[in-house]
Amino acid sequence: MLFVTENEMRLDKYLKVSRIIKRRTVANEACDAGRVLVNGKTAKASQEVKVGDIIEVGFGTKSVKAEVLSIAETSKKDEAKELFRYI
Repeated sequence: MLFVTENEMRLDKYLKVSRIIKRRTVANEACDAGRVLVNGKTAKASQEVKVGDIIEVGFGTKSVKAEVLSIAETSKKDEAKELFRYI
C-alpha cells in the first residue's frame, strides 16, 4: 500500500493537478522522454515532489520553470495557479 504524505506528491500527478501539463498521461510521456527536471536533475514520473522543489518542463524549443508552493490532491482551474509560481 502506498501512503502519500500531505507535503509530497508524485511528479506526474502534481503536473496534472497544478495544470502545468493538462493530462497525467502527457506528464508521464514528458518524464519518460527526459523533458522534465526536478532541481536540475532528470526526473521520473514516480518521483516525489515537495514544497520548494524547482520543476522545469521542456515544451519543444521552450521550457517552463516553476517553484512548487503548495501541494493539493485536487484543485479547481482558478486555484491551480496558486500551487506554483513561474521563475
